[in-house]
Amino acid sequence: MNGHAILENVRRYRGIASLYRQTAAFRPGQSWSLLEQAREWEARALSELEAYFATRMDHAAPLAA
Repeated sequence: MNGHAILENVRRYRGIASLYRQTAAFRPGQSWSLLEQAREWEARALSELEAYFATRMDHAAPLAA
């Protein structure tokens, strides 16, 4: 997967997390569940970013040597 696709996934995941947080504001009875879903989507976004930068570092390492 190329860098553009990974960053697009991150944008999408963070957008979904934002929608969960917004919904939680209007549904107090379900807010804990919705906020947990938001946290999980943010974790996915972070995981994608970590993979993106790890891949970039792997490709940059041979150039630095």
